[in-house]
Amino acid sequence: MNKGKLFMLPVPIADGVLNDTLPEHTIQTARELQFFLAENAKSARAFLKFCGHPSPIASLSIEEIGHRPDSAKVRGWLKPALEGNDIGIVSEAGCPGVADPGAQIAAEAHKLGIRVVPLVGPSSILLALMASGMDGQHFRFCGYLPIKEPARTNAIKDLERKSASSEGETQLFIETPYRNSGMLADLVKNCAPTTLILAATDISGPEERIRTFSAAD
Repeated sequence: MNKGKLFMLPVPIADGVLNDTLPEHTIQTARELQFFLAENAKSARAFLKFCGHPSPIASLSIEEIGHRPDSAKVRGWLKPALEGNDIGIVSEAGCPGVADPGAQIAAEAHKLGIRVVPLVGPSSILLALMASGMDGQHFRFCGYLPIKEPARTNAIKDLERKSASSEGETQLFIETPYRNSGMLADLVKNCAPTTLILAATDISGPEERIRTFSAAD
């Protein structure tokens, strides 16, 4: 029996922008799949309905894997692919496996001889870097910074030291919306006046705002 494929299926970052951020091939692939592994089942159902999936959404197999998938369940989640069915992994926003769940499932698929197929779609990390005006040859994604002090301040200063290296490495990280203002204040407080800061919010959405400025500005 031929094995199915594992599709890494991007979803829009912002609401209401399906055709602006996903190519038709990605949307059509989502419409053809019957098996899904989803970071959040509710958002996955909304996405598939938005795509115009031809099957009743309730009839689809949507397994919720959560923010931190249980490694003991991965092989079971991939059983449909071993039986010849294609599977799609969807995160709540952006690209699965990139700052979102999916990497360990893709890794297990490789071990089982299941073809892993990445599809085109928006990544807030790369879109922010593209618009930043900063070094796109040398960059590092650092995930979330610590919430509590002094770990947060130490992390900011450590990133600044790296970005000031001889290579001028760009440091990228993400934050939850309700902590954005506090993060920006901490960056201004702890960075040198000439250090460049990019703030990018609602990327690809109607309220998109992308600005690069010095800490002094």
